[in-house]
Amino acid sequence: MSISIGRGTRKKDEDSGTEVGEGTDEWAQSKATVRPPDQLELTDAELKEEFTRILTANNPHAPQNIVRYSFKEGTYKLIGFVNQLAVHYTQVGNLIPKDSDEGRRQHYRDELVADSQESAKVVISETENLEEDEEPKELETEPGSQTDVPAAGAAEKVTEEELMTPKQPKEQKLTNQFNFSERASQTFNNPLRDRECQMEPPPRTNFSATANQWEIYDAYVEELEKQEKTKEKEKAKTPVAKKTGKMAMRKLTSLESQTDDITKVSQAAKIVERMVNQNTYDDVAQDFKYYEDAADEYRDQEGTLLPLWKFQNDKAKHLSVTALCWNPKYRDLFAVGYGSYDFMKQSRGMLLLYSMKNPSFPEYMFSSDSGIMCLDIHVDHPYLVAVGHYDGNVAIYNLKKPHSQPSFRSSAKSGKHTDPVWQVKWQKDDMDQNLNFFSVSSDGRIVSWTLVKSELVHIDVIKLKVEGSTTEVPEGLQLHTVGCGTAFDFHKEIDYLFLVGTEEGKIYKCSKSYSSQFLDTYDAHNMAVDAVSWNPYHTKVFMSCSSDWTVKIWDHTIKTPMFIYDLNSAVGDVAWAPYSSTVFAAVTTDGKAHVFDLAINKYEAICNQPVAAKKKNKITHVHFNPIHPIIIVGDDRGHIICLKLSPNLRKMPKEKKGQEVQKGPAVEIAKLDKLLNLVREVKTKT
Repeated sequence: MSISIGRGTRKKDEDSGTEVGEGTDEWAQSKATVRPPDQLELTDAELKEEFTRILTANNPHAPQNIVRYSFKEGTYKLIGFVNQLAVHYTQVGNLIPKDSDEGRRQHYRDELVADSQESAKVVISETENLEEDEEPKELETEPGSQTDVPAAGAAEKVTEEELMTPKQPKEQKLTNQFNFSERASQTFNNPLRDRECQMEPPPRTNFSATANQWEIYDAYVEELEKQEKTKEKEKAKTPVAKKTGKMAMRKLTSLESQTDDITKVSQAAKIVERMVNQNTYDDVAQDFKYYEDAADEYRDQEGTLLPLWKFQNDKAKHLSVTALCWNPKYRDLFAVGYGSYDFMKQSRGMLLLYSMKNPSFPEYMFSSDSGIMCLDIHVDHPYLVAVGHYDGNVAIYNLKKPHSQPSFRSSAKSGKHTDPVWQVKWQKDDMDQNLNFFSVSSDGRIVSWTLVKSELVHIDVIKLKVEGSTTEVPEGLQLHTVGCGTAFDFHKEIDYLFLVGTEEGKIYKCSKSYSSQFLDTYDAHNMAVDAVSWNPYHTKVFMSCSSDWTVKIWDHTIKTPMFIYDLNSAVGDVAWAPYSSTVFAAVTTDGKAHVFDLAINKYEAICNQPVAAKKKNKITHVHFNPIHPIIIVGDDRGHIICLKLSPNLRKMPKEKKGQEVQKGPAVEIAKLDKLLNLVREVKTKT
């Protein structure tokens, strides 16, 4: 029996193609690796090399550019995280507590089912045991009979059949041709938070009206009368005028149909633009309103200038700021004139009006063929702006009529200047209540311009002549050298008195009544006088600056200066502060702003600070705001910068115990007089 089994196994091994020795087990055989036919032959280094592949569960259809408004920062911000969850299947289920009645019932039913299944298993096992016990009893009843042989033969047949049938090989998982490792992780997305705010609804008012038959009838009658009047006017017109009028109307209608007319929403668009800009520059607006430099308490009577807004426009990129002027009525509005001081680079000019409420774009914009060198805004009519051009013309722009062309303009016939106009100033209306202004130019003429009906009428007030420069011609004629005027300023109280600065460095005190001679002459500077300005409080004091690096303060009754300051660079402009008689500012071509307070320091500035946008930029003009503690400065690259004065630069008199602080013009005059008396005493002693 054992031999037949052995032969069967040897035969099976021969059929399968493998020989196994006696006493060897199947698990001890050396197993051959199974490879797919397209397996690559790789080295150990290539097999050890790891290639990381990260699988993410991102939703490709999830939006990536969601923007929400941030109330904290006051602007729209991009949402960094997006919910990537995509739901493919959901099923609504419910949970029942175990202690509830329904839970107990279900638990009882489950126990009944389990008991019935166990009882069925027990019955089946008992029947199987009974059948097994019956079979051996039959075999034991006939011991030694021939039933053994058939039983052994049957067992031998069974084993031979099992060995002869080839075993199905187990499906073996082929190893990957590369060392592959896989890692994955799932993270939770941060929960989204919604923030909402509720605002008060805008106020509403109810409007109601009734219309009767008489009102309707009157309205129709008025409309018919208007139509009849227009028909009469058309009849009075010539046929040529009718044709031209029709053509103009057709052109207008065609242009309106072609272009998008935004004039209907211009006011709303302007308000929205200001709101957006105030949100954008909110930190600057907060500094302008509330910030005070706390470090001034620890400085030794020195101050600083805090940069606020910066104004610039691409159309005026390569032009210099040639004039600055605040509007006398709207304190946040100021006008800027653009041109060029370089004789070789004369091109166009521009007039822009900016508001601090909208620093990104000007409120009004006018362009001109020649550079604008000066401007002035009328005190009583703040919509009228007088400008002087490099080509000698003067013009008046009306802001109520925002056209590109000026409302009034001089010409060669109406007596324009032959040289650049360096300054214009509005004056009080004449006896006939006509508007008039003065202009000064390098041609030596100071001209009064009057608006009579719809044209500019000029009168030469004075012609500047250099004293002691007359030469006699053989025919007996006398030739005078013309003085080139560069700046002038009118007295705040004495209407007829004014000062004129020239390219020769002299300052002339003139009167509107005398056109042939000067009231006085001051040998002020060694180079051209860039600006002269009367003190807003003291009637005797004026200030001048020049390209010879100096700023001088004068008493017009004395021919020598009271104070002289050397600023180490050409001085482009000076300006008195409107809140104090002893504070003034000066700007130089090296990009610095200098602020002086004679009451604190008579010898040097209490603030020297570079304020230019770039180091190479030259500061050309400076102007104080009438009510706010800020100044604006312009440079030769078309930039205007707004700066806030620190507390040390605008110190007011301190309160004394038991005494009220005296304020007003009289106090400011007395403060400056006290300083001037000290200088006068020194001069009288010397």
